Amino acid sequence: MNLTYPSSLFSPAFSIALAETWDHLAARLHRKMALAASGTCPEKKQKTFSEIDRRENFSSLQPPASSLQPFSHQAVLAEEVVAFLKPQPGKIFFDGTLGGGGHAELLLQAGARVVACDRDPAALAHAKKKLAAFGDRFVCFESNYAEAPFHLVAMGISQVDGILLDLGVSSHQIDTPERGFSFQKEGPLDMRMGRSGRTAADIVNTADLAELVKIFREYGEEPRALTFATRIIRERHHQSITTTLQLASLLAQGMRPGPRHPATKVFQALRIAVNEEINSLESALPQLADMLASQGRFAVITFHSLEDRIVKRFFKKHAVAEIDNPTWSAPKPNPEQLFHPSLPHSVVADAAELANNRRARSARLRMAEKL
Repeated sequence: MNLTYPSSLFSPAFSIALAETWDHLAARLHRKMALAASGTCPEKKQKTFSEIDRRENFSSLQPPASSLQPFSHQAVLAEEVVAFLKPQPGKIFFDGTLGGGGHAELLLQAGARVVACDRDPAALAHAKKKLAAFGDRFVCFESNYAEAPFHLVAMGISQVDGILLDLGVSSHQIDTPERGFSFQKEGPLDMRMGRSGRTAADIVNTADLAELVKIFREYGEEPRALTFATRIIRERHHQSITTTLQLASLLAQGMRPGPRHPATKVFQALRIAVNEEINSLESALPQLADMLASQGRFAVITFHSLEDRIVKRFFKKHAVAEIDNPTWSAPKPNPEQLFHPSLPHSVVADAAELANNRRARSARLRMAEKL
């Protein structure tokens, strides 16, 4: 159920006055629906990897490097990824989100060749140094993974044996205040993973009320979207919103303390909008699937429900062996089938990994194997 505030029925002044009350009611309903859903739809038990394989025994505004935190990023679900992808000598893998190089290093240690990309120059510089010992078995370049197929073909690579996408923001990006991803540290309201494009400050200070509400609702699933968008519009009439703590403080005003900071979902939404993450994922999945060799494996790690739904639906759509229609006399073969139909359930971090890396708590791994 989606409640939409009928702002067009009232004057702008009256709409602003009612905004917070409306969003408060929407938030209460959202919580009640979530609780009801959790009571009737318990989480499915995660399958183990023995079951999975049962069929086979910044631009010029970029801060100087000296001001950045030492690069640090702990790869999540690393053992599970390697167990599924099955790297070995002679195989080539594409890592579309290189980050700190943790997953790529494990694939290389198994003897495989890895071609990788990332939008973040700091990540690329770190990974090149970290993985230099593997010589020409490791190659990386600066790119959004959605554009990577063009680069791979230009490099003479038409097929790969495995693909990994570890989506979301890296620990290094969050922990570097100058990047502007964290609402807990003061920094410019940037949030770009690469070196080009509009910043979060550009969106916050130029988008109209409707666009801000849409971003917060669609990308952050924030029930108080109208309240927060209204506050931003009202604040920027007095001064520009340019820093992370300035925005976080504005959003937290008058909010009751809770387990999650009021700015959490808004910052997520802005990051997704700035980096066009949803569009990139939807565009990349079919392109990358086409580059996967027969029996090749596709692994995607997501960190929020928006990404996870897209990946789940894509894998499911292309793993169905037959499609049916009430007007047909019998089911027909699915012309879009790409993957084996027996897909494993998603995999989440176990207790040991969660104890060692709290940022793994929202990670979810989905996998598919090419026919």
